[in-house]
Amino acid sequence: MGAEMKVKPMPKGHVAMLDLSARELRDRMASGALNATDLVQACLDRIAAMEPEIQAWAWLDGGYAMQQAQALDAARRAGRPTGPLHGLPVALKDVIDTAKVPTQNGTPLDEGRVPQRDAALVERLRAAGAVILGKTVTAELAFLHPGKTRNPHDAARTPGGSSSGSAAAVAAGMVPLAVGTQTGGSVIRPASFCGTVGFKPSFGAIPRTGVLSQSPSLDTIGVFARNVEDAALLAEALYGHDGGDRATSLAPPPRLHSTAMTEPPVRPTLAFLRPPGWDRADADTFAGFGELVEALGEQCFETALPGAFEEAATIRERINLAEMAKSYYGYEKRGRERLSEEMREALDRGKTIPARDYIAALDWSDVLYAGLEEIFERCDAILCPAALGPAPEGHASTGDSIFNGLWTLCGTPAVTVPILQSETGLPMGAQLVGRRGDDARLLRTARWLEGLLAEETDPC
Repeated sequence: MGAEMKVKPMPKGHVAMLDLSARELRDRMASGALNATDLVQACLDRIAAMEPEIQAWAWLDGGYAMQQAQALDAARRAGRPTGPLHGLPVALKDVIDTAKVPTQNGTPLDEGRVPQRDAALVERLRAAGAVILGKTVTAELAFLHPGKTRNPHDAARTPGGSSSGSAAAVAAGMVPLAVGTQTGGSVIRPASFCGTVGFKPSFGAIPRTGVLSQSPSLDTIGVFARNVEDAALLAEALYGHDGGDRATSLAPPPRLHSTAMTEPPVRPTLAFLRPPGWDRADADTFAGFGELVEALGEQCFETALPGAFEEAATIRERINLAEMAKSYYGYEKRGRERLSEEMREALDRGKTIPARDYIAALDWSDVLYAGLEEIFERCDAILCPAALGPAPEGHASTGDSIFNGLWTLCGTPAVTVPILQSETGLPMGAQLVGRRGDDARLLRTARWLEGLLAEETDPC
């Protein structure tokens, strides 16, 4: 139990190249020491070995991926500039539009759907030199009904959701980087269950143009990677204003990667708190965070959230369901009988929410965030669990997002780092939360925590 995260060996399809970080791979390809085609082929070999068990992919075409890699290799040999993600394969949750590539949103109602345009974030990935490797499994319409994906650490357990395929693909070493979405806990929770870094930026940091819209007041793009540096590298390429998304701001994007790679000017201080739902957490969570707080010593103090946060889960759900009833009206009209029972019940509940209650709920984001100011004045980041415990057994549910939804509602950036494990060796994430817009500082603090505990557990 405790702060050491032991990486579970996965010998199937192992290729030494894939043990390198995304940044190391990028640098080797940019220098010509490694070809993008070799990296893509390694990923495809790994997928061939692991996919029958993990089932992370909704759409994959190795020929399409190799064509992109070949074009990037040719451009580098011709002396053209390479981008910040040059040659890096990236997996996309299957709610993100890709031109002339199927995007089916996890529902049979969109079977065969092929968009004609890339989502804004996909355009940015291509401009940065990334290879779009394929589309990963999502829960139905990015909500609760699970897809086919299994947890790489234990196929009998859920990988979380709704960004299940993206988290599992990175955790299984099939791809170094992936993109998902979060409306409640759909990035942070699967990252915790699968043992990867998951980063949910501040609300509005990454444009959602061309991404399935479930709840416009909450929907947030997030990323998955094996370490904090790689998450920062990917996220930075996606940030910035887009005219198609009113939640984005016309402002210079932050320097996430360079900031994350710098040493903090002073040792960070973390504020550990027990969010609403703490009494439902597993014994592994109680023990693991007890040891983590003790290990941090003077760099961590305990605090509590204002009482108003007890209402956060109810408020977030009210916004989510009311907006989803509107956003998914077309799906319901087109084929309600082909939607899952969970979806039909959620849409029915959303339609019964009075307008006054929905409009009042929209005010709560700023009210709750104001209650965090006193805490943030005393710390660099808030520390709390990313999930109730390790991934639950079974595949009927994607797990509980009680420790994530309140931060989604507040619009704060959050990152989970896989530095804890259960008694049985399953990964558990430590979640750090920062001020709105302070994403770079949060990632720097997360990388400090990642490195601190790695040093303490290094036998050398």
